[in-house]
Amino acid sequence: MSEEQKNKEKALTDSEGASPVDPEREAKLKAAAEARAARAAAKEKADAEAAEAAPPEPKPPSPKQPELDAIVALIRQQAADDAVEDAYVNELNGDMPTVIVKNDHWRSVSQLLKHNEQLQFNYLRNVSGVDYESHMEVVYHMVSLGSKREAAIKVKTERDGASVYSATPVWATANWNEREIFDLLGIDFPGHPDMRRIMMPDDWVGHPLRKDYEPLDSEV
Repeated sequence: MSEEQKNKEKALTDSEGASPVDPEREAKLKAAAEARAARAAAKEKADAEAAEAAPPEPKPPSPKQPELDAIVALIRQQAADDAVEDAYVNELNGDMPTVIVKNDHWRSVSQLLKHNEQLQFNYLRNVSGVDYESHMEVVYHMVSLGSKREAAIKVKTERDGASVYSATPVWATANWNEREIFDLLGIDFPGHPDMRRIMMPDDWVGHPLRKDYEPLDSEV
């Protein structure tokens, strides 16, 4: 048998053993590939158009911005010009007017916030402490029962020897909140009438909510 005849027989055998082509399946595969290519092209076009589009218009100022401006102005006028470290409207907290007061001015500012006729924040709703690792922070949420206005005041302190003057002489509701912050974070509140632990035993070592806290008992 010649070489040419052998090749013809091999080709015939291979064609007989191969799976038959399914036209419907081939059509589906082709359509899927075309759809993927179309989606990729559309995404590329959309990305290019977005890159060329004009930047979005700036957001309008918060309706609480005038309240914040009034608080800051009164603090600077009647407490100290440099008493405010920062101020902003906290959109994540219902557009809460938020003022960061410098620690060494907090005592006089707290009196102003409660007793000033234009502010009258006569109810302290909550006090909380935060450990940011770089520093500690005490946050006061207050309400004017007459006008229903609210504000948050923040006071920063160093981690070592953390200390913020007590708000308890101004708002009695700060009493147990400050004791809890002292107990769990170790922030001292000079001027507090009863500065001692409120949750942990008196002989407990350390402050459990500090981020550098290491319990003496490994099973705790």
